[in-house]
Amino acid sequence: MKKNIRDLDIKGKKVLMRVDFNVPLNGRGRITDDTRIKRALPTIQYAVKSPAKVILMSHLGRPGGEASPRLSLKPCAERLSRFLGRKVKMPGDCVGPEAEAAVNGMKDGDVVLLENLRFHKEETKNDPEFAKKLASLGDVFVNDAFGTCHRAHASTEGVTKFLPSAMGLLVEKEIRFFDKALHDPEKPFALILGGAKVSDKIAVIENMLDKIDFLLIGGAMAYTFLKSRLKGVGNSKLEQDKVAVASDIFTKARNKNVSIFLPEDHVIARTVTANAKTRVVREHIPDGWIGLDIGPGTIKKFERILKESKTIIWNGPVGFFEFRPFRKGTAHIAKFISRLKATTIIGGGDTAAAVNELGLGKRMSHISTGGGASLEYLEGKELPGIAALQDR
Repeated sequence: MKKNIRDLDIKGKKVLMRVDFNVPLNGRGRITDDTRIKRALPTIQYAVKSPAKVILMSHLGRPGGEASPRLSLKPCAERLSRFLGRKVKMPGDCVGPEAEAAVNGMKDGDVVLLENLRFHKEETKNDPEFAKKLASLGDVFVNDAFGTCHRAHASTEGVTKFLPSAMGLLVEKEIRFFDKALHDPEKPFALILGGAKVSDKIAVIENMLDKIDFLLIGGAMAYTFLKSRLKGVGNSKLEQDKVAVASDIFTKARNKNVSIFLPEDHVIARTVTANAKTRVVREHIPDGWIGLDIGPGTIKKFERILKESKTIIWNGPVGFFEFRPFRKGTAHIAKFISRLKATTIIGGGDTAAAVNELGLGKRMSHISTGGGASLEYLEGKELPGIAALQDR
C-alpha cells in the first residue's frame, strides 16, 4: 500500500501537490465544468488546515511546450479562491525566479497555483532537470491527480525522485474503489462498455473476463461485435480488422462462463446530426443507415441484467450521447443504475460527463476523474504516477 497525505508530517512544510485542473473552457476562457477543481478540494483543505504551505501544479490542454495565454490556469486560480474563501496567488510560470519568489513569500495556510506545466515541453518528456526544479519548490510531494497517473511526466513521476511522496485523498479513493472491484467484488459483477472503438477496450475485456459475470456492450464498438455474429450493421462505424478479435472474445467468454449481451435493437439514422430523423430497427441495420444508440428492447434487456448485479463498472456511453436523438440509451441506463443497491463505478471521461450532465453524479458510488487512467487500471496495468510514490 502506498503512503497517503495523512502518513506525512506536513505541518509548517511546503507541500508540492499535483492536481488535475485540466478543465473545459469556453471561447472566452470561462470554465464550463469545475468538477475537477471541486474533487481536489478535500486534499487541498486538509493541507491548508494542517497548516502547510500548499503549492499546486497542473496542466491545462495541450499547449505543446509553448506559453499560450488561452491555456493559462488563471481561471482555475480565481475559481479555487472562491471555493477556499482565500486568495490563491499565481506566478507567471511554474519554475524560475517568479515561481520561487511566490513560494518564498508564503505563510502557513497559503495556497499558490503554478502556471500551466505544459508550457514547458520538458514536462511531458519527464526531463529530470525540470522535475528537479519543480521539486525544489517543496519539502514533500503529494499526487492527487488521478487523471494523469497513467503518464510518467515530470510532475507525476519525475518529482518523486527528489522528495518524500504520497497520494492525496482523491487518488486514495479512486484506488480503493477500483481495487475492491478488481480483487474482491460483490457478485454478480457486470461491466458495461461503450464508446467508439473496440481497439481501445480489448485489453480491458481480456483482463476483466476473469473477474466479471456479465459484459454488456453498446456504443459504436457494438457494431464490430455484431458483425462478428453475422448481423447487418449498415453504414455503422465498424473496425473491420477487429471482427476476428471480437469473435475470439466470445469464445474466451464462453470458456470463462461470462455472458456477453449485445444490442438487439437500434436507433438508426442516415446522418449523424442533432436533428436527424431516426427510426428503431431490430436485429439487422439496413444499408445506408447508421446505428447510433441502443433501442428500447436493448434498454429493457440491459436493465434486467443490471438489476441482478451487485457490482457495476461502466466505461463509455452506449449511444452517440452528444446529440439528443441518440442519448436515450445512456440516460436510461444511468438513471436505472443510480437507483440500484449496488456498487456503481463510472469510469471517467465521456461516461462521467454524461452522468454529471444528467445530474446523477451524487447517486453513483464513485465517478472516476480519469478516463485514460481508469481504463489502464481496468487493463491491469500499473500506473507510473502511483507506482512512483513511497510505500507505507
